[in-house]
Amino acid sequence: MRAVSPRGHWWVLAGVLTVFLAALFLATSILRGVGEPGTDQDQEPDGLVPHSVSGGGPVVDTRSGSPVSLDVRPGTVALTFDDGPDPTWTPRILQLLAAKHVPATFFVIGRHVVERPGLVRAETAAGHEVGLHTFTHADLATAPIWQMRLELATSRAVLAGATGTSTTLLRPPFSSMPDAVNNRDWHAALRTGALGYLTVLSTQDGLDWEARNAEDIVRDAAPQDGRGAVVLLHDGGGDRSRTVAALGRLIDTLKARGYRFTTVTKAVGLPPQAASATRLDRWYGTALIGLIQAAVTVPPAAAWLLYAVALLTTARLLLLAAAAAAHRRRTGKRALPQPLPSVSAVIPAHNEQATIASCVRALLDGGCPDIDVVVVDDGSTDDTAAAARTVTDPRVRVVTQPNRGKPAALNAGIAHAAHEVILMVDADTTIAPGAVARLAASLADPSVGAVAGNTKVANRKGLLPLWQHLEYVMSFGLERRLFDLAGASPTVPGAIGAFRRSALASCGGISADTLAEDTDIAMALCRAGWRVVYRSDAHARTHVPTTLAGLWHQRHRWAYGTLQSIWKHRHAVKETGIAGRLGRRTLPYLLLFQLALPLAAPLMDAAALYGLTSGTTPVPAFTWAVFTLAQLALAAYALRKDNESLRHLWLVPPQQILYRLALCLVTIHALVTAALGAGPRWRNPSTTHAEARAHPATA
Repeated sequence: MRAVSPRGHWWVLAGVLTVFLAALFLATSILRGVGEPGTDQDQEPDGLVPHSVSGGGPVVDTRSGSPVSLDVRPGTVALTFDDGPDPTWTPRILQLLAAKHVPATFFVIGRHVVERPGLVRAETAAGHEVGLHTFTHADLATAPIWQMRLELATSRAVLAGATGTSTTLLRPPFSSMPDAVNNRDWHAALRTGALGYLTVLSTQDGLDWEARNAEDIVRDAAPQDGRGAVVLLHDGGGDRSRTVAALGRLIDTLKARGYRFTTVTKAVGLPPQAASATRLDRWYGTALIGLIQAAVTVPPAAAWLLYAVALLTTARLLLLAAAAAAHRRRTGKRALPQPLPSVSAVIPAHNEQATIASCVRALLDGGCPDIDVVVVDDGSTDDTAAAARTVTDPRVRVVTQPNRGKPAALNAGIAHAAHEVILMVDADTTIAPGAVARLAASLADPSVGAVAGNTKVANRKGLLPLWQHLEYVMSFGLERRLFDLAGASPTVPGAIGAFRRSALASCGGISADTLAEDTDIAMALCRAGWRVVYRSDAHARTHVPTTLAGLWHQRHRWAYGTLQSIWKHRHAVKETGIAGRLGRRTLPYLLLFQLALPLAAPLMDAAALYGLTSGTTPVPAFTWAVFTLAQLALAAYALRKDNESLRHLWLVPPQQILYRLALCLVTIHALVTAALGAGPRWRNPSTTHAEARAHPATA
């Protein structure tokens, strides 16, 4: 294993969540739908709109600074369609126009172009003219200048990406005829003209957006007395069946009156306003379409992810609660068999001068009359060996060796142990009275190869240790009960666990193949046909990291070691007996709830925050609140099961956000490390207790 590891930083998760939230906000702006016109009353004098515009033609050119109003030539009709392209109505209108050999002008909404770029290409390929209708159908008369620029630039870009062309034709949403232009509309026309756009209004409004019949649409859309006209119709934005029904009649009626049909620019005598987009604009537009299309998929994907996380979380909560109740009924109060087996306790120690003596004394007083203790000083640079020798008891032996790592220290201790039952204890752990006897009693069953004890947090001062205290009780403790019922426990914690010597020998002893040697050996025992059980009444208090850096390094090894162990024992899924239960029950649980769920859960938090702040939907926030309450209930249940105080329950909600984010980062880091084939180093445990131990990663 290479002693290197990619660096893990908070920016990994921050970047993922930022992209996720940005995609949500972008998608919301796209999917918000057609806007409504501004309702603010115009407070400015009515004379701001030039009479040449209000009484002029439907095309207004303000690009030069001096407004020019262009009218349609007599006997000429330009059919225009707004709010498309629409997958239902635009193809039918295109088919009808092709059958009648009539060109038209389509004013497209940018977000619809992104959704259906092929329809816009079909419009240009058929010889029709395409103009802009903003990106989200925003009211340009009331929009701030930054929004106006963004709406038009984005619309123009996606049109270039979809068709390879650029245009200066613009129909402002909610616009009508020239005599309806007010002061705000005029200001907007001046602004868009300064940006290089030609404003297109109408002379005939078919009012097809209202619930009207085809005859009414034809009557209102048809010009009279041979006057030229720009006819306003719609190919999107709702049910356009009446528009389709009226269109053929309108064309036939006007042709019978001698009208000819053309595009808007030709109708007013202007050259085409569309031109080939530059290569850069086409690339940019194509990339923007792809980005927006990807962003639009985020809300439904986030919804499905939220449902999946909710389902998994619910299943896990119910499973753990039910398993805890069933385990309690099955185990109950168990009497200790007499006589108890003889026990050899092995303590691997590296720079544990401060805690080793208390650890040894607790073992001697653990309630097992026939016990010997082997302390393996694994190359300590402090006085660990001397501190162990201060316990003057003939049952205690201190073995020293060069620093070779925890698995080697454990194997050395097993070689010096005198008895069949091997108890492995970390040097910073204090065994509760009676715990040794209870662990030894479980090994009286010849089918049991190992028994896991109930590890609790000793140093409970500070936020991080208290969060870990809750995690040890409500996650580790409940999951070990579940694994015990499943018949294949995947780990025996290094802080407190007992083994049968012959079972260890059948697996080749403690392996150094992974960083989670306690998980590796438990899985190996299951695959060898030995039962690995859990003893919830065998307590031990261990020290946990008190700094974020210490927690990070510890949990990185846990997660990485768990991945290594799962991969090493993956073939258990094809085996039978206890090995099969490990492969088909325990390993899927570890992958689903200890790897996948920690990665997805922070996205649920982000979705809840987004739904709460954006006001789009309260469902994510409500879901998050419900599951936080469920976590509170589970925590209270677990604490009561372990006879712990409930006074730290208030820490559960912040734990579900901040602490879970840290675990998510650790899991990401471990997955990246595994993908790169790199392995984290063992750290010196003298800096913080419990950092050099391997446990399963738990969300």
